[in-house]
Amino acid sequence: MAPRVLLTSPIPDAAVRLLSKKDKVDRVDHPLSEKTLAALIRPYDAILSTLADPITALVLKAAPRLRCVANYAVGFNNIDLKTAQASRIWVTNTPDVLTEATADLTWSLLLSCARRVPEGEALVRKGEFKGWHPRMLLGVDLLGKTLGIYGLGRIGKAVAQRGKGWGMKVLYHQRKRETSRVERELNARYVPFQELVRRSDILTLHTPLTPETRHRFGRREFKAMKPTAIFLNASRGPLHDERGLIEALEKGWIFSAGLDVYEFEPRIEKRLLRLPNCTLLPHLGSATIETRDRMAVLAAENILLALAGKRPQTPVFEL
Repeated sequence: MAPRVLLTSPIPDAAVRLLSKKDKVDRVDHPLSEKTLAALIRPYDAILSTLADPITALVLKAAPRLRCVANYAVGFNNIDLKTAQASRIWVTNTPDVLTEATADLTWSLLLSCARRVPEGEALVRKGEFKGWHPRMLLGVDLLGKTLGIYGLGRIGKAVAQRGKGWGMKVLYHQRKRETSRVERELNARYVPFQELVRRSDILTLHTPLTPETRHRFGRREFKAMKPTAIFLNASRGPLHDERGLIEALEKGWIFSAGLDVYEFEPRIEKRLLRLPNCTLLPHLGSATIETRDRMAVLAAENILLALAGKRPQTPVFEL
């Protein structure tokens, strides 16, 4: 009997075709609750999941045949890793293939915030543009500014690389300092966390969500930032305290913010929606045709390897 694979979202056809050559594939095109997923998963050998799917201990323990959870994302905070490892279930993600797309999206947010693009477009669409004015929607320059990066991993490095075109100085903070070679290549300097917060003209987050990083940026951090600073999060919503960010934007503690992710995603604080100095996107970090195809194919290849008794290409941990 061919192994059975559950797809929890309508992924690109290339991956479906790849899996269908050897496995029986079932698709569910709507969000699944923990209870529904636990009731559904029992006959499956693998699941191709997304960050929206709660792959909890309850779900994993309801799946005696399960050998692989292939997350269609670079993150994996939706999965109970301890239970998966104890049950000898491979967990994989899709790093590398979405690095450039997410770095581009981060810069889209940055440029939109710096030059107040959403406000300008709204002005034009509402028919309120009456001609050039010397004080209309003044933004901030980017040339030579200090780019602060919290988490200089793959995406953080790609964001820093793009900063070279603006002659930016790069400050970064993370648990472990990078090599001197990486620092030279990116014109980057490791600084303590509070210094990163205080000195950055642009502060962008590119780190996994862990108990240590949850709410790492809250009221105290926003109040310590420059009043001309731009705050960006295209990583994981709960890295910032949304209520603290709203207060910072309302009171002018920072210039603006650009968000692709939200603390309570997909729910967004209503006060945030009303703020003109915040660029809001619907979690589009990896949303290019090419990148989503590569992510899906990598996830499918990981499943095929795991079901063949081999090591997947991008495991989250080793078995």
